Amino acid sequence: MATRFLIVDDDPAFTRVLSRAMTRREFEVQVARSAEEAEKTLLTWLPDMATVDLKMEGNSGLSLIPTLRSANPEMKILMLTGYASIATAVEAIKLGATQYLPKPADADQILAALNKVEADAEVEVTDNPMSVNRLEWEHIQKVLKENEGNISATARALGMHRRTLQRKLAKRPVKQ
Repeated sequence: MATRFLIVDDDPAFTRVLSRAMTRREFEVQVARSAEEAEKTLLTWLPDMATVDLKMEGNSGLSLIPTLRSANPEMKILMLTGYASIATAVEAIKLGATQYLPKPADADQILAALNKVEADAEVEVTDNPMSVNRLEWEHIQKVLKENEGNISATARALGMHRRTLQRKLAKRPVKQ
């Protein structure tokens, strides 16, 4: 029997490409465009592996991780996101994700992350520290999480005008 692979992402182009790539690698693939759709899929089809996008219409991908984990405790779950931050990576792992990858990621990177069994103490430590802009982004994400996504409370905690914070959050995170 083929390994079952669930893709939970609201980006049609990404899901089409990843679905094709996984099918070519002989996985049985299902696609869900939201956390709610993925929960319905679990009623009739249990995956062995899953990729979950963090930011989708409706519930966040983070909210889906415990549901996936309880449906199949052995499932390998990869949190994928274009909005990578340390806070969300830590939260995804705490909730039961196997690994976390920033987008863009291809099928080979996804499978490598999902099949990685142990942590790597030899992972390269960069000589280049994060830029000030990236540190700001990470700090905003941390404070936003502490305030449970409440923009007004986060702005007050950061000593920033709410609209300024909204503008910063609307931008893509800086690379480094």
